[in-house]
Amino acid sequence: MKAQGYIEEMSDEGLGVLKAEKPIYVPYTVVGDFVKVYKTRRRFGRIIAERFEVTEFSQLRQTPRCMHFGKCGGCLWQHIKYKEQLKLKQETFRRITGIEAEVKGSPRLFGFRNSSNFIVTTHGIGFKEYAKPLSIVDVKECPVFSNKTWDYLRTLKEFMKEENLKAWDLKGKSGDVHYLSVREGKSTDEVMINLIAHIKPNEKLAEAFRDYFSFADSLYWSFKADERDDPRGESHLIAGEPYIRERIEDVVYLIHPNSFFQANSYALPLLLKAVEGFTEGEKVLDLYSGVGTFGIWLAKRGFKVEGVEVNSFAVEMANKNAELNGVDAVFRIGKAEETPIGDYDTVVVDPPRRGLKEVAELLVKSNIENIIYVSCNPKAFKLDYEKHLEKAYQIEDAVLIDMFPHTPHVEAVVKLVRKV
Repeated sequence: MKAQGYIEEMSDEGLGVLKAEKPIYVPYTVVGDFVKVYKTRRRFGRIIAERFEVTEFSQLRQTPRCMHFGKCGGCLWQHIKYKEQLKLKQETFRRITGIEAEVKGSPRLFGFRNSSNFIVTTHGIGFKEYAKPLSIVDVKECPVFSNKTWDYLRTLKEFMKEENLKAWDLKGKSGDVHYLSVREGKSTDEVMINLIAHIKPNEKLAEAFRDYFSFADSLYWSFKADERDDPRGESHLIAGEPYIRERIEDVVYLIHPNSFFQANSYALPLLLKAVEGFTEGEKVLDLYSGVGTFGIWLAKRGFKVEGVEVNSFAVEMANKNAELNGVDAVFRIGKAEETPIGDYDTVVVDPPRRGLKEVAELLVKSNIENIIYVSCNPKAFKLDYEKHLEKAYQIEDAVLIDMFPHTPHVEAVVKLVRKV
């Protein structure tokens, strides 16, 4: 046995920490568990428990709902009571940033995800094990996504068997089908199916695909020319509509296979209202605007919105969403770091995980009074603030929105105001 003892704290990444000669990070545990660790391995410069058992259970525990919990890498925290999950997220955010913030929980704890990417491999169809990219959990259900999960996967298996299509070999980097991407409009019941494959469909294959997935409102086949392990390809509409719709209260968003949309449709109103509540004045600049998720919502409430986004396809989608909702919002292609920061009352930034970096200095040199920083990465926010934004701005308020129940992740909305 390598070590044993109580889990005394949680790491920033959501792993239980066993304080041995060197800290051992134990997945699927929580503070108060007594664990015995038999085998470890080094990953990302840390010692991760690979084979272990929990011999005494913490009072913070609950019974996980999913049969795959403990192997699947999708949910690290299904074993933790939800109120305790929220407390842990608050504590982690405070520890990293020094900010005390209210946390708002997700209205739904299961069936909340509106999209899922199932990897299709010779070892099964489903999700990767935690920290084991070549080990696949062959799933039968995914309670956080949809009660139709098995219907989707069973249909795929039948289709592949009928058409003699080969699953992707992760080690050999060969095969026909690599991913099945499914999106659901939670408010509209519309379904989008997107098969990511290394072959292009002939007419016979396309006809069979249409037959097997006839229930889909939007059916795509994406050709993947590279061997990278990601659910991306050149998308081609096979049947149905080019988009599905998702309604978030009074706003309708169009969703396409190649567009990013927040994964929790039920918690998204909380996120949008948090941004709205922090917005000052009339004119808003939406940097990193994507498909217009924040910009369209704000424009619907009377703000005049301009959005900037580097992805041309996302800009096209954002302008379609603006037209669909009949709002005063214009989105254009541009790099955030090259955007002139003109006469705006509020700037909303929702940067990628790496943070703002040089864009933060651009904001410091501007005359903007109010910044709303939306972040899923508190370490990146802290770096942006302490290295750049703190020169000109102070933190006035912050709120956390739990977009990702049963995981360590949380979305932060921070209001920054220019120092007098």
